[in-house]
Amino acid sequence: MNNQSEYQKTRLISSYFSVTLSIALVIFILGIFGILFINSRKIESHFKEQISFTIYINELTKPIQIKQLQKSLKLKKETKSVKFISKEKAAEIHAESIGEDFIEFLGYNPLLNSIEVRFLSKYVSPFFLEKLKISLENENYVNEIYYDEPLVEILDKNIKKISQILFATTITLIFIAIILINSSIKISIYSKRLIIKTMQLVGATKNFIRKPFLINYLVLGFYGTIIALFSLSMLIYFVDAKYPELDLSKNPIETIMVFLIISILSFVITGLSSFLATERFLNLNTNEVN
Repeated sequence: MNNQSEYQKTRLISSYFSVTLSIALVIFILGIFGILFINSRKIESHFKEQISFTIYINELTKPIQIKQLQKSLKLKKETKSVKFISKEKAAEIHAESIGEDFIEFLGYNPLLNSIEVRFLSKYVSPFFLEKLKISLENENYVNEIYYDEPLVEILDKNIKKISQILFATTITLIFIAIILINSSIKISIYSKRLIIKTMQLVGATKNFIRKPFLINYLVLGFYGTIIALFSLSMLIYFVDAKYPELDLSKNPIETIMVFLIISILSFVITGLSSFLATERFLNLNTNEVN
């Protein structure tokens, strides 16, 4: 008898653990896509503002001309930052990247002074950068201008598509969440169908039978949601530590809104699934229970 009781207890705990874990996992994945969606513009800005527009200056250009060029670039409304890199500094950076002193090998420094410009994300487009490149190439102190044209093309064409895909994926995940959580709860309540029918046979009302199931699974939903929210918080913390420029925690209101929405979804789905699954077994005839 004790063995049977222990088995039933273990099976019950396993069932509850399975439901809680299912809710936590589904809500966690839904939360990730929700955070990605609300931060898609921020992520877009980050990548666009990392694109360097580099102007290589001719060897004989006077310092005053370089300063004038820097000043004119800084005054542009599209500009985020302007940085002058001397040929000596460029040589240091290049030597560090290749792991050897190439100047010692060549006997001279073949690199040029340069100005590295980064623009505000809303202005980074193939049209704007190409137009600026053409206008600057006419200056006699400019040797060459370089920026990653293929990357700019890819970002310009695909960034909006990515936002749309994220939105569509988030909506799809909401439906998947409903199906998965509903299935987990239905399977769990199925194992208690005999208890439900026995209570009904001895005269218990539907509300009396339904109430403990609803409370029980809402509590499991609460635990699952807490696990998911804690995991999401840790993920945001580590991403922020690794990529501080993304500023995922800079506007906590957006993150709190995602947390609130997925928490409400979790309780609504859990409560509704519990109600429907219990109702299903309450409406079965006695000979249909087995």
